[in-house]
Amino acid sequence: MKEAPEPVLLYIPLMKELGLSWTELKNTPRFELEGLLLALGEYSRLHSMDGYDSEDVNSMAKNKPSVRSKWATYQNAKAKYYRSLDNNKPKSFKGLLG
Repeated sequence: MKEAPEPVLLYIPLMKELGLSWTELKNTPRFELEGLLLALGEYSRLHSMDGYDSEDVNSMAKNKPSVRSKWATYQNAKAKYYRSLDNNKPKSFKGLLG
């Protein structure tokens, strides 16, 4: 049997989180599986603290200071995502056509 990083780090998260079957996993090229896994990680990071605001984080950080670093990572990821959306917007209606 293999030493298991591939099944544990690649196959199981895709089966559990995305609902892929074993047949789908075996029929999908590895680069696509890795892309799905990266997208899943990005999605998880972008939505890891949805529903919380800074007051909630302040109260949680009193008992567990590591929450602040997780909140900062969450805020930076969201800011980066929204900045990329702003840069890709067409400047005018003509930008949509061509």
